[in-house]
Amino acid sequence: MEQTVRKQQSELAALIAQNSNGDGMHPTAIERLFLIRSLQPTAPLHALHEPALCIVAQGKKQVMLADNLYVYGQDQYLVVSIDLPVVGQVIEATPSVPYLCLRLDLDMGELSTLMMEAKLNAPANEPAEPGLSINPVSPQLLDAAIRLVRLLETPQDIAILAPLIVREILYRLLSGEHSARLRQIALVDKQLQAISRAINWLKWNYEKPFRIDTIAREAHMSPSSLHHHFKSVTTMSPLQYQKQLRLQQARRLMLGQGMDAATASHYVGYESPSQFSREYSRLFGAPPLRDMARLK
Repeated sequence: MEQTVRKQQSELAALIAQNSNGDGMHPTAIERLFLIRSLQPTAPLHALHEPALCIVAQGKKQVMLADNLYVYGQDQYLVVSIDLPVVGQVIEATPSVPYLCLRLDLDMGELSTLMMEAKLNAPANEPAEPGLSINPVSPQLLDAAIRLVRLLETPQDIAILAPLIVREILYRLLSGEHSARLRQIALVDKQLQAISRAINWLKWNYEKPFRIDTIAREAHMSPSSLHHHFKSVTTMSPLQYQKQLRLQQARRLMLGQGMDAATASHYVGYESPSQFSREYSRLFGAPPLRDMARLK
């Protein structure tokens, strides 16, 4: 089986290389499918990672979620099943052997429908786990991924065949031995549904003063229960989650719109510029002015 997987990985890497031009993340003609390429290791990138499947065909990457470090390469795939603020970094890539990755964004409604059709149940009484996992890749999953990317060479087939292959990929994810968290979220587990409501509120109201009672009310949970389950799924408290959203948005405003640090900090909800600078330095490794100079 190992030899089969190696051959499949080489084929998938060749297809990604042929259909991506230059470094970066490239959208494709297939909805929700992106191809990622990098000729060298990258600097840490802070982002809110939405639900997605990532299969590395070549190279290696690491993702930091709060204090937890996840490293994955050719033998594994990454699944993110709920919106999470992460720090991603390509750590293994060269011009001759670039980092090559497939990303397929996940639709939880589609996963839920497929679970019901396939009569797949979520495991009962499973302890809460982070909404990010790294799992061994199977020949069946790689085969479906190869056939999906290969469709880019026959655009006339995409409308009919791509949805069928995506459905197969989702089925492989849901029926695999490491599918517990994904199944729970797809079946809208009550606690996870509540955490999802809390995350959505924070995403749209990150600039407002933090009030755990307000967020708990949106999630229909008690403050203590929300704090416990939120941390189990995201590995951080609701307050830490809000801080990461605020700081990432402030960084985007300074870099993309040329805002100064004081204006950006006020825009995202900070009342104290000095507190903003301290927390910014803690997350990004440098105060705002120095960080902007480095990025530019």
